[in-house]
Amino acid sequence: MSEAPAIPGRSLATRLGRVVSTGPAYVVMVVVALLWLLPTVGLAVASLRTASDNAASGWWRAVTTPSQLTLESYRALFAEGSKIPHALVNTVLIAVPATLGVLAVAALAGFAFAWIRFPGRDGLFLVVVALLVVPVQVALIPIAQLYGKLDLFGTIPGVVLFHIAFGLPFAIFLLRNFFAGIPRELLEAARMDGAGELRLFVQVVLPLAYPALAALAIFQFLWVWNDLLVALVFAGPDAAPITVAIREQTRQFGANIDVIAPGAFVSMVVPLAVFFAFQRYFVQGLLAGSSR
Repeated sequence: MSEAPAIPGRSLATRLGRVVSTGPAYVVMVVVALLWLLPTVGLAVASLRTASDNAASGWWRAVTTPSQLTLESYRALFAEGSKIPHALVNTVLIAVPATLGVLAVAALAGFAFAWIRFPGRDGLFLVVVALLVVPVQVALIPIAQLYGKLDLFGTIPGVVLFHIAFGLPFAIFLLRNFFAGIPRELLEAARMDGAGELRLFVQVVLPLAYPALAALAIFQFLWVWNDLLVALVFAGPDAAPITVAIREQTRQFGANIDVIAPGAFVSMVVPLAVFFAFQRYFVQGLLAGSSR
């Protein structure tokens, strides 16, 4: 049986239509991406210039004069006596436990709301959804008073617990919707094989939830890492993260760009690395439960 002959006109028209329809979109996305990256590139270049060079001209001057680029600002940033390394360690000690804590509690709660029937489940879930609209500023004074009584004020555990508490409503909402999209037949088959709820959660549900967990981890980590307000209120001098350390440099020295620029760039590199490490799960996690 002979194959049907190809139709060159139709094939060419189809290809031209695709090029015309997608070409402008790609151009627009490339332009937007370049404009979005421009401040980041400027910050990186400014962090590699001396204070005198930054005061004399804009960062773009280094493109035509590469001899201006130096690592002296980074050496001073991590020199002995600098607060930035200690603040960077504090940021890791705050962001990592706050992210893992939210993932652990929200995964268990999301599974319970999705597949375990208990009295008041729907009403309690509505309360969790309602908590999404509560601003952080409302809880600052009451939590500060509570931390004062519990001796948690000014400590890293106090900051971590605050971030976990305010990260849970969105996390539970996201994971509950994702877990609700898992086929019921899959869970029933596991139960028929003798799996209890905990084994079902660990061996069946969690392996399927990697996209949602990765997206949630990115959101929570970025929010905690870049937080300034909560750290200013609840973190003491020994527990201050890098955002507070950079703010203090701005307050003390004003235009001290040779310290602020490298510190801000170092603070930005870690979240970017986390995002790119989990980016393949990001879109899947954002669409979790959208069909329900």
